[in-house]
Amino acid sequence: MDKNVGGYDRPLRFLLGAALLTYGYQNRDRTIGTLAFVAGSDIFATAIIQRCPLNALFGIDTCGEE
Repeated sequence: MDKNVGGYDRPLRFLLGAALLTYGYQNRDRTIGTLAFVAGSDIFATAIIQRCPLNALFGIDTCGEE
């Protein structure tokens, strides 16, 4: 598996993922909170492993950007 998440994309994914995880946890008793938590988990995970299936599907590679 080639990495395709890097540059400015990776820190933005960390921030957005953390924000969604926080919002989801605070609103865990509502459906929107659960959905936000799941989405935040996915975005945060793609930042950690530096691999995004949607980027691969569309041919986007942000590893070389800095």
